Amino acid sequence: MNDRLLSFLGLCRRARKLTIGAQTAVESIESNKSRLIVYARDFSANSLKPVLEAAEKYGVEALMANRSKDELSFALGRLCGVISVEDSGFAQKLSLMIKDEQGGE
Repeated sequence: MNDRLLSFLGLCRRARKLTIGAQTAVESIESNKSRLIVYARDFSANSLKPVLEAAEKYGVEALMANRSKDELSFALGRLCGVISVEDSGFAQKLSLMIKDEQGGE
């Protein structure tokens, strides 16, 4: 895999610092474990809405990775469109990587 972002997500998964899926992401946010939400560009808006609402309510940053669900799923070895990062160090690095790709917003 040549994609740094996907490789880093794989590392986070192996470190067991991710939860995968919309409902588990909401649970992670509500239990104050989540540090960052990452979602696929082609993830369903209806499925994403409760995740983004919870993230806003609890002050958790949510970023769109410019990757498809298939790309995220391949990198993590499991079907996914939304990921909750539960480690502040990993979250900070992922946030920087995604923002750099988007032009340093």
